[in-house]
Amino acid sequence: MAADAKRRNPDDSLQELSIAIVDDDAIAAINRQFLNHAGPTDVISFNLGDGLGEIVVSAERACIVARQLSRSPDDELALYLVHGLLHLAGLDDHTPAQRRAMRAAERRVLGALGTICGLCTSADAIENPKSNACL
Repeated sequence: MAADAKRRNPDDSLQELSIAIVDDDAIAAINRQFLNHAGPTDVISFNLGDGLGEIVVSAERACIVARQLSRSPDDELALYLVHGLLHLAGLDDHTPAQRRAMRAAERRVLGALGTICGLCTSADAIENPKSNACL
């Protein structure tokens, strides 16, 4: 799902957060410049050090994926923001076990916010749309 430009030390507390909501062209440029990845992505989080963090999300990607999954773009965007925050909190999602832990944390946070309940993850649904793989 997301890319994290620099992992945060879990002992550091995040004191200030900047959130940029951009389109696919803008996030693709950031993705290429900072992560050397081609194309747009949903969310990129940056640990800027000294308690500063930044999350960049693509509203355009949220609209596209939400339409594919028959859900609200606002809910999809909320998922991206939570995912980016969890990366800044030190969670990773490179291995299957880490992805399961990330999805569980997303469900807890989004459930606590009352935003989404039982949603399917964008990556799972796009990779295997017929499976309706839910969190």
